[in-house]
Amino acid sequence: MKALTIKELKQELSIRSAKELLELCLRLSKFKKENKELLTYLLFESSDEALYIDSVKKEIDQQFNQINKKTYYLMKKSIRKILLNTKKYIRYSQKKETEVELLIYFCLKLKNLSPPIHKNTKLQKLYNTQVEAIRRKITTLHEDLQYDYGIELDSLQ
Repeated sequence: MKALTIKELKQELSIRSAKELLELCLRLSKFKKENKELLTYLLFESSDEALYIDSVKKEIDQQFNQINKKTYYLMKKSIRKILLNTKKYIRYSQKKETEVELLIYFCLKLKNLSPPIHKNTKLQKLYNTQVEAIRRKITTLHEDLQYDYGIELDSLQ
């Protein structure tokens, strides 16, 4: 089965009734956890972005507390998973400010991790890549936000 384009899906959805749209959304939410998470964000959390950011930060904290620190290999696997989850939550929001704030928080947690990441080249490279991505994202924000996030970014280095 070939998936249709967004334009074709949008046209088809525009002719459906509210009841049919409700049934489609509920059915879609049953198939993947990510669909359900996105729907939860859109319905309940998108109205208060600060609360959403705080809840994601708490989840990042929990994940960092559960990292297996026996070897750098296991640490790297756990950190990549945390980054993957963080980027998933960023995709839900689609706001640049949220993306910058969450990535800065992730890098701050990574920088303060013990044992230190600078002893492992792959973890250090992952950290540097994220810092560079934050730097690029900051340039697309409003000047006041650029200044505020620029200060936070400087504290990471």
